[in-house]
Amino acid sequence: MTLKYCQGPACHQYTTKDRLRGPKGNKTYQTRRRTKMYYGSGNFCSLNCYNDWAETFSDRAIDHFGRLTEPKHLTEDNAWVKDYNWRTNADDSHHYYYLNKITKEQRPLTEEQYRDSNYTINTGER
Repeated sequence: MTLKYCQGPACHQYTTKDRLRGPKGNKTYQTRRRTKMYYGSGNFCSLNCYNDWAETFSDRAIDHFGRLTEPKHLTEDNAWVKDYNWRTNADDSHHYYYLNKITKEQRPLTEEQYRDSNYTINTGER
Protein backbone atom coordinates (compact mmCIF):
# COMPACT_ATOMS: atom_id res chain seq x y z
CA MET A 1 0.00 0.00 0.00
CA THR A 2 1.30 3.39 -1.01
CA LEU A 3 0.98 6.32 1.34
CA LYS A 4 0.10 9.65 -0.20
CA TYR A 5 -0.16 13.16 1.13
CA CYS A 6 -3.35 15.17 1.44
CA GLN A 7 -3.38 17.92 -1.19
CA GLY A 8 -5.09 20.47 1.05
CA PRO A 9 -2.98 23.66 1.05
CA ALA A 10 -3.63 24.20 4.77
CA CYS A 11 -3.79 20.57 5.96
CA HIS A 12 -0.73 21.10 8.17
CA GLN A 13 -2.43 24.05 9.90
CA TYR A 14 -5.26 21.99 11.41
CA THR A 15 -4.27 21.07 14.96
CA THR A 16 -5.31 17.44 15.38
CA LYS A 17 -3.44 14.71 17.27
CA ASP A 18 -2.71 12.67 14.14
CA ARG A 19 -1.03 15.65 12.45
CA LEU A 20 1.35 16.26 15.36
CA ARG A 21 4.66 14.55 14.49
CA GLY A 22 8.27 14.52 15.55
CA PRO A 23 10.36 13.72 18.63
CA LYS A 24 9.53 15.16 22.04
CA GLY A 25 10.56 18.80 22.21
CA ASN A 26 10.60 19.17 18.42
CA LYS A 27 7.02 18.42 17.37
CA THR A 28 5.33 20.03 14.38
CA TYR A 29 1.95 19.76 12.70
CA GLN A 30 2.32 18.06 9.34
CA THR A 31 0.21 17.32 6.29
CA ARG A 32 -1.67 14.05 6.73
CA ARG A 33 -0.28 11.00 4.95
CA ARG A 34 -2.63 8.06 4.38
CA THR A 35 -3.22 5.07 2.16
CA LYS A 36 -6.84 6.10 1.53
CA MET A 37 -8.29 9.58 1.16
CA TYR A 38 -12.06 9.97 1.07
CA TYR A 39 -12.68 13.35 -0.56
CA GLY A 40 -12.01 14.93 -3.94
CA SER A 41 -11.40 11.70 -5.88
CA GLY A 42 -9.06 10.43 -3.19
CA ASN A 43 -6.84 13.50 -2.91
CA PHE A 44 -7.98 15.05 0.38
CA CYS A 45 -8.15 13.72 3.93
CA SER A 46 -11.14 15.81 4.96
CA LEU A 47 -13.85 18.03 3.57
CA ASN A 48 -12.06 21.01 5.15
CA CYS A 49 -8.93 20.26 3.09
CA TYR A 50 -10.99 19.75 -0.06
CA ASN A 51 -12.79 23.07 0.48
CA ASP A 52 -9.48 24.86 1.18
CA TRP A 53 -8.12 23.60 -2.15
CA ALA A 54 -11.28 24.59 -4.03
CA GLU A 55 -11.25 28.08 -2.51
CA THR A 56 -7.57 28.55 -3.41
CA PHE A 57 -7.32 26.89 -6.82
CA SER A 58 -10.76 26.38 -8.43
CA ASP A 59 -10.68 29.58 -10.52
CA ARG A 60 -7.23 28.69 -11.88
CA ALA A 61 -8.30 25.11 -12.62
CA ILE A 62 -11.45 26.24 -14.45
CA ASP A 63 -9.49 28.79 -16.47
CA HIS A 64 -6.90 26.13 -17.34
CA PHE A 65 -9.35 23.41 -18.40
CA GLY A 66 -11.93 25.72 -19.97
CA ARG A 67 -14.49 28.05 -18.47
CA LEU A 68 -18.05 27.77 -19.78
CA THR A 69 -18.98 30.77 -21.88
CA GLU A 70 -22.43 29.60 -22.96
CA PRO A 71 -25.04 27.29 -21.44
CA LYS A 72 -25.11 23.56 -22.03
CA HIS A 73 -28.41 22.08 -23.17
CA LEU A 74 -30.07 18.82 -22.24
CA THR A 75 -31.88 17.54 -25.32
CA GLU A 76 -33.74 14.33 -26.12
CA ASP A 77 -30.54 13.04 -27.75
CA ASN A 78 -28.27 13.50 -24.73
CA ALA A 79 -30.76 13.01 -21.88
CA TRP A 80 -30.11 9.28 -21.41
CA VAL A 81 -29.00 8.11 -17.93
CA LYS A 82 -28.65 4.67 -16.38
CA ASP A 83 -31.14 3.92 -13.60
CA TYR A 84 -32.76 1.01 -11.82
CA ASN A 85 -35.80 0.08 -9.75
CA TRP A 86 -35.03 -1.39 -6.35
CA ARG A 87 -36.28 -4.92 -5.97
CA THR A 88 -39.62 -5.19 -4.21
CA ASN A 89 -38.85 -8.42 -2.33
CA ALA A 90 -35.88 -10.70 -1.71
CA ASP A 91 -36.82 -13.02 -4.62
CA ASP A 92 -36.82 -10.20 -7.18
CA SER A 93 -33.78 -8.65 -8.83
CA HIS A 94 -33.30 -5.00 -9.68
CA HIS A 95 -34.74 -3.78 -12.96
CA TYR A 96 -31.98 -1.92 -14.84
CA TYR A 97 -32.72 0.50 -17.67
CA TYR A 98 -31.71 3.61 -19.56
CA LEU A 99 -34.04 6.53 -18.86
CA ASN A 100 -34.46 9.56 -21.08
CA LYS A 101 -34.87 12.40 -18.59
CA ILE A 102 -36.88 14.47 -21.08
CA THR A 103 -39.18 11.96 -22.76
CA LYS A 104 -39.28 9.50 -19.80
CA GLU A 105 -38.69 6.65 -22.27
CA GLN A 106 -37.05 3.56 -20.73
CA ARG A 107 -34.84 1.00 -22.49
CA PRO A 108 -33.93 -2.21 -20.66
CA LEU A 109 -30.35 -3.01 -19.62
CA THR A 110 -28.69 -6.04 -18.16
CA GLU A 111 -26.92 -5.67 -14.82
CA GLU A 112 -23.60 -6.11 -16.64
CA GLN A 113 -24.41 -3.22 -19.02
CA TYR A 114 -25.54 -1.09 -16.07
CA ARG A 115 -22.25 -1.64 -14.21
CA ASP A 116 -20.08 -1.11 -17.32
CA SER A 117 -18.99 2.54 -17.17
CA ASN A 118 -18.13 2.47 -20.89
CA TYR A 119 -21.51 1.18 -22.06
CA THR A 120 -23.68 4.05 -23.25
CA ILE A 121 -26.36 5.09 -25.69
CA ASN A 122 -25.73 8.81 -25.19
CA THR A 123 -25.42 10.55 -28.53
CA GLY A 124 -24.87 14.18 -27.57
CA GLU A 125 -23.05 16.44 -25.15
CA ARG A 126 -23.08 15.62 -21.46
